[in-house]
Amino acid sequence: MQDQLLFVVSPPRAGSTLLQRMLGAHSQVFTHPEPHLITPLAFLGYHDTVDAAPYDHVNAAEAIRSYVDALPNGEADYLDALRAYADTMYGRMLATAPGKTRFLDKTPAYALVLPFLAKLYPHAKYVVLTRHPLAVFSSYAQSFFDGDWIEAHRYNPVVERYVPAMAAFLRERPVPICHVGYEELVSNPEGELERIFAFLGLENEPEAVDYGDKEMKAGMGDPINVEKHKRPTTKSLHKWAAELVHDERKLKLARDMIARLSDEDLETWRWPRETIFEALEEASGKKAPVPVRNDYTFQRRVMLALRKGVHVDPRGVQLVRRVRYYCDVLLRDSLDAR
Repeated sequence: MQDQLLFVVSPPRAGSTLLQRMLGAHSQVFTHPEPHLITPLAFLGYHDTVDAAPYDHVNAAEAIRSYVDALPNGEADYLDALRAYADTMYGRMLATAPGKTRFLDKTPAYALVLPFLAKLYPHAKYVVLTRHPLAVFSSYAQSFFDGDWIEAHRYNPVVERYVPAMAAFLRERPVPICHVGYEELVSNPEGELERIFAFLGLENEPEAVDYGDKEMKAGMGDPINVEKHKRPTTKSLHKWAAELVHDERKLKLARDMIARLSDEDLETWRWPRETIFEALEEASGKKAPVPVRNDYTFQRRVMLALRKGVHVDPRGVQLVRRVRYYCDVLLRDSLDAR
């Protein structure tokens, strides 16, 4: 199965959905909305553990390490077992698409378990997508936190988590890797796509650039931008800069985030420290970008408001628990009726 697998590695909101749509437009490539198959396997207790679980995960981790150590080939046998599960899941999904020879998995969370993924699938192909770190965070905050950088960073410091993890992976290159910069991808999509197809051992299909002409399963990870266009565009390259020049709090947080990154990681990411804030000068006379308003962003705004209310007022927690209780009762009654 390994020679049929392609992983797109990227942080959330780095343009990976665009790349997925383009690669998925190739006649030999099949893809599916983020399957998240690998992340649970990475946290079963042998390689890493979860912080909390509805069972005694500490004892379970000790037990599985002891068990694996007793296997004839130790970790290699354990990885074989995990790979058998993943191979079955990937292989049977691929079998639903006659004529397709490659399965593309684009799940951003994999970027945080790359050492495990490289052990599990050392012979798969990896396309690593990087983008200006602040463009990534701006898109993340706009998409999921209604533009609130402070709340977005409190919830998930995406830049500080993903840049070092992916930079180390790019430097160590434990697996076959093709490094793609988002900025180059949208500026020269035909050339970059040809380079990626060559890396994958696929014939070049230039028409895949026009991904909007290909029907693809809904839920590809980008509820805001990618469906607006039929092919890559450079319109969003410096939206983050126009956002920062009009908000001192966001700019301060941006500078703090970049200060926490090492020079080596930024160089590997293709955005050396001295170039990070260059776009601010060009954006000084531009208006701040207008937040996108659609059904998805409305749902996110409602969710954010509810989340803040729950955590600020103790009565909010009580109310949610009460609602949960009644939902559990209704579901129990429904199951009992069966």
